Amino acid sequence: MSQEKDLPAGVFLQRDGKTFAARITPPSGKLSARDLEKMAELVRAYEVPMVKLTSGQRIGFYGLSREKIHALCDAMPFRSGGHYVQACPGTDWCKFAKQDAMGLAQILEEKYGAIPTPAKIKLGISGCTFSCAESRLRDIGFIGTPTGWRMFVGGNSGMKPRIGDELAKELSIQKALALCQKFLDLYCETAPAQNRTSRFVEKMGIQTIKEKLGLQL
Repeated sequence: MSQEKDLPAGVFLQRDGKTFAARITPPSGKLSARDLEKMAELVRAYEVPMVKLTSGQRIGFYGLSREKIHALCDAMPFRSGGHYVQACPGTDWCKFAKQDAMGLAQILEEKYGAIPTPAKIKLGISGCTFSCAESRLRDIGFIGTPTGWRMFVGGNSGMKPRIGDELAKELSIQKALALCQKFLDLYCETAPAQNRTSRFVEKMGIQTIKEKLGLQL
């Protein structure tokens, strides 16, 4: 799906060739009453034909003219486009969670939500091994266990699905963040443009990646 240069990030031409859709990104899908009220105001003000939750915990606004889509994105309380960080409720709310998924997701959103990368990245943060945030099908995934975080890389649920490889386990939140940064540095320095992490990990191999990141094999 290509995007015209004069459109905000995350805005795309629709099937009719005339109208546009915007994907707005509340951090990990978290919304306050004021956020909901603001979006409802904008839906009414710009007469948005359809609003839909996306699979990546975003909110899609469909069927607007070029002028209206610009105005809508400018007025939104959240960014449009960029990478997304998908997360489960974690230990704040879920009785099964072993780690603070929302806390880790917030840090990752702030650090990586809009950084330049060779291709888009999707992050999934799950507080337990039920993996409700689809962590093993994401470019970078974390799964909480009683002894820390398991980290996976190279997952993808697109046209060529791939289960991510485990990069490390029993990580503290500090070690998880440090390893995430090291992996992203390697990916950004090495992968060709438009090469998703699934193809990057598949080609380089998880053992080689571990060696380059200084992980004990």
